[in-house]
Amino acid sequence: MNYFCIYFIRYIYLDMSLTTIVSNVFKPRQKELEKYVNDAEHLQHHTLMRLIEKGKNTEYGVKHLLNTTNSYEKFAMNVPVNTYEELKGDIDRMRHGEKDILWPGTVKWYAKSSGTTNDKSKFIPVSHDGLHGIHYAGGFDAVALYLRNNPKSRIFDGKSLILGGSHSPNYNVSGSLVGDLSAILIENINPLANWVRVPRKETALLSDFEVKRDRIAQETLNKNVTNISGVPSWMLSVLVRVMELSGKKHLEEVWPNLEVFFHGGIAFTPYRKQYEQLITSPDMHYMETYNASEGFFGLQSDPSDPAMLLMIDYDVFYEFIPMDEFGKDNPTIIPLWDVEIGKNYAMVITTSCGLWRYMIGDTVQFTSKNPYKFVITGRTKYFINAFGEELIMDNAEKGLAYACEKTGAQVAEYTAAPVYMDSNAKCRHQWLIEFSKEPESLDEFASLLDRKLQEINSDYEAKRFHDVTLQHLEIVKARPGVFNDWLKSKGKLGGQHKIPRLSNSRKNLDEMLMMNK
Repeated sequence: MNYFCIYFIRYIYLDMSLTTIVSNVFKPRQKELEKYVNDAEHLQHHTLMRLIEKGKNTEYGVKHLLNTTNSYEKFAMNVPVNTYEELKGDIDRMRHGEKDILWPGTVKWYAKSSGTTNDKSKFIPVSHDGLHGIHYAGGFDAVALYLRNNPKSRIFDGKSLILGGSHSPNYNVSGSLVGDLSAILIENINPLANWVRVPRKETALLSDFEVKRDRIAQETLNKNVTNISGVPSWMLSVLVRVMELSGKKHLEEVWPNLEVFFHGGIAFTPYRKQYEQLITSPDMHYMETYNASEGFFGLQSDPSDPAMLLMIDYDVFYEFIPMDEFGKDNPTIIPLWDVEIGKNYAMVITTSCGLWRYMIGDTVQFTSKNPYKFVITGRTKYFINAFGEELIMDNAEKGLAYACEKTGAQVAEYTAAPVYMDSNAKCRHQWLIEFSKEPESLDEFASLLDRKLQEINSDYEAKRFHDVTLQHLEIVKARPGVFNDWLKSKGKLGGQHKIPRLSNSRKNLDEMLMMNK
């Protein structure tokens, strides 16, 4: 950031293009990223040894013999695989101010994430090391890769619209806060970044999303916004409000220099058509990021390839569990260099935030190993396997995209769950879908979706054979806003909160159906 300060001062006094100047800051990193092609195993091993060295004298490190761990094999032998439940007690002690528990020193920031079976929320530690060595590193590299792919960019010549969540005090510990990761990032961002960021910090951190959406729209309406960052669903809501206030038809009429949307948190596929209708400029770019409360893991390095580059030299060491073994007592766990292309894995991470061999809950599939590139296929808990059909989020997204393409429909939100048996002893999947553009025939849409799911999922196809095990899926049309109303009832409107897409349980779906009347 020292370089940035120098270049920023030069820009002020010489009236030069800020992007032209600042782009030089990113060139050394662009060169470093070339090592991802042939040096991945070395980079990951170096990362693991660095994390072990830093954490060996913590309470957790002493307990699990990190001071004698000098190889991946010993690490895998000495440290157990953890879920949030296993680390919850230690994290709660850290939240009460105890130091040197999972990571050296005192951790004062906690990213509030969706909960477990037993808890409404998880509180993910965000250490100073993790903040800079993972989260901000990801943001920096997103820009580095974007500038590499778009050398004529003028991204720094205007403002960045960044959506943030909110935070609140953590117990009674001085200076300690819990909240959305985005709020933590905005709270700790380099002050110089506020020169090129909108909205005002006070607005960005508002807890009431409906109030925040209106204020963001008002504050940014007459700004030169060149780039936007956030979760597609919440950002779309803000942009629609901007259009309402402006009276314009397309967003480029409001922000003529808008050139890129850095998006993540949820799949972009259901929203792409709506963004392309809102932003018609052929010069608009979209870049997917894989950032979560637990860390920043991937970036779309090639605009023509939806797969993301796995970020292997941050403070994150990766391991993987084959999904066909997930849930077994002693599943196979492998390091990055042993993964196979095309196989579905649950991801396990070790990070400088004190998450040791932590199951993040996401599933991925690798498309390349030189460099390591992957797509997110779903969540370990977001699937339907009520009848042996093993329907995952990736299947759902592809099926919906196909049905939308064939019918011209657009899906705003959706969720699905099984009907285990109705009055006629029939079992099926029930989908609740909110359309931003309805299909002419809901029955046709349902048939296309069902057909595509059979095409891409052989287990689903087998269970649908002759309607013996599984009947044709059912679609219930959601009234406008029912998903937001459900999130609001849970105190989760805005921020990084997402609709649970697929579930074996009907709890969420039944609650939404009650609100859909």
